Amino acid sequence: MLNSFRRAINSTVGKIVALGVLVVIALAFAAGDITNLRGNNAGSLGGAVAEVGETKIGEAELRQRTQTAYSAYQQQQPGLDMASFVTQGGMTAVLERTINGIALQKFAESIGMSASKRAVDGEIAGIPGFAGVDGKFSQANYDAALRQQGLTDAGLRADIARDMLSRQLLAPTAGARQVSSQLAMPYASLLLERRQGAIGVIPVTALGVGTPPTDAELQTFYTRNRGRYMVPERRAVRYALVKAADVAAGAKATTADIAAAYNANKARFAPSEKRNLTQVVVASQQAATALAAKVKGGSSLSDAARAIGLEASTATGVDKAAFTAQSATAVADAAFAATAGTIVGPVRSPLGWHVVKVDQVTPIAGKTLAQATPELTTEIEKTKAAQAIADVHDRLDSAAAENATFDELVSDAKLVAQTTAPLVASGMDPDAPAKPDPIVARLAQAAFIAEDGDAPQLVQTDADGSFAVVAVGRVVPAAPRPLAQIRATVARDFVIDRNLKAARALAVAAVNKVNAGTPLSAALAQTSLKLPPVETKSLSRAELAAGGTQVPPPLALMFSMAAKKAKLLEAPNRGGWYIVYLDAIQNGDASKRPEVIASTRQGLGGVVGRELSEQFAAAVRKQVGVQRNDAAVAKVRAELAPTSAN
Repeated sequence: MLNSFRRAINSTVGKIVALGVLVVIALAFAAGDITNLRGNNAGSLGGAVAEVGETKIGEAELRQRTQTAYSAYQQQQPGLDMASFVTQGGMTAVLERTINGIALQKFAESIGMSASKRAVDGEIAGIPGFAGVDGKFSQANYDAALRQQGLTDAGLRADIARDMLSRQLLAPTAGARQVSSQLAMPYASLLLERRQGAIGVIPVTALGVGTPPTDAELQTFYTRNRGRYMVPERRAVRYALVKAADVAAGAKATTADIAAAYNANKARFAPSEKRNLTQVVVASQQAATALAAKVKGGSSLSDAARAIGLEASTATGVDKAAFTAQSATAVADAAFAATAGTIVGPVRSPLGWHVVKVDQVTPIAGKTLAQATPELTTEIEKTKAAQAIADVHDRLDSAAAENATFDELVSDAKLVAQTTAPLVASGMDPDAPAKPDPIVARLAQAAFIAEDGDAPQLVQTDADGSFAVVAVGRVVPAAPRPLAQIRATVARDFVIDRNLKAARALAVAAVNKVNAGTPLSAALAQTSLKLPPVETKSLSRAELAAGGTQVPPPLALMFSMAAKKAKLLEAPNRGGWYIVYLDAIQNGDASKRPEVIASTRQGLGGVVGRELSEQFAAAVRKQVGVQRNDAAVAKVRAELAPTSAN
């Protein structure tokens, strides 16, 4: 399910999630898009997850940026949950992008580059998600998007400026695509390399359950592995919902409102007509006059146009305004003054000389005030409802800015306060694991962004403007679950660990025997366990990559080891141990395979720009100075994707 997500995470420079309003929000973390670079680890950065130069990236900022990225990808893949997003590398990608963006910005500023306010304004105005019904930038839509994501105008502008500087720095390298045949030759030959080997496995399940662990053994194991059973920090969320539907109940259209709207839109409700028109645009007046004469003589306009190498265009069911936009004012005036069946023209416009046939005229009756009332009522009440919810939001926002408490806001607005059970940052209750309610999950994420002493937040909960007043309630520090509560889980893990150690000892002995000359099947048979049969493999690197999916770890190992050797590899999820034996390597030679070289050149051309960009970004990071606090990063990861211990 996450293949498209992985591809997007590692996309080329400058590509971000194209999801309406979220496009511009994504700019907050998309700068650079170089995800495979690492800075130096810092022992302590005072709660920051990383420091770039003198700029610190806090835990709250990483949580918020990760949530923004997750929300964008979730719209592409509704089944994607936060835990999967984080474990598949989403949070790491967000952090690396943020680090690279700040480092590139600092480097750009050090050499005199800048992003002007006008340029940033242009970027914002060009985002389709901020457009109003007229297609132009809407300040109201922009403000609503910022409120929904918990961002500020200044913060967003800073991120956009950072992104612009990053793109300017990386554009010369990211656009590189030329790779010579000489450079491609060894890579092409490597694709033709073929390897033959065998893969065996000793799964932990092959060793059985064994003797049940004693209480003392369980206690010792639990004490040594407390980190496995940690429940991250939890926060009870206090909130009160303000629903647009409830506020809209009082937003009724009065008779005066309807009359005023009708008078302001008289042209809209006046009698009108729509027409079906066929037109041809000719370069010269003489040719247009001849064309019109031929049509008036009985030929169809389409046939007459084709006879002189032109093609007629049709406009079906258009009003005068629409046809004016397609042609010109003079042409529309003439076409809408004529009766059905009339040939109009030639009429001149900037495009040339128009000959138009009026195919059909459809009168549209006007609407009286009484007839227009239902339509206007709906429009007025929709506008009033939107303004009403906005007024409530602004009133509460102003009160919060003046240090009103959560209880005061709820009391003054006559809202109903609610409190959740202690939740982790993803909105899940570890004591009752289930997919969290989307609204509660959003409120929990806002609560984890908040710092101690922060004012209540207003968090949008629906596209119709509904929102919630949110505050942090009881905070439960991170702690392991009590052994008595998870005894069965700890016992299961104890047996797996015991079997994993025993399986490794058997696998090491098998590897030593194979490296001494014993066939892999015989070495595994000597374990006296009932094991899956040994698999033989023979394939080239090209065949290995042809599947388009992640290469299985044992095959990846087989293509990175010496021939006539056996190696040990742990199976995923502590499932046991693989023994990989490489029998032979057949070197590839692409010198007589020009099609392979050409394909390799094309493939390398798609990544050489990225490689150069990564090297450039790595050099910039080294010059600016980057430190990472792995402990703080792990804390945020655990909060967003807690490990279930049930």
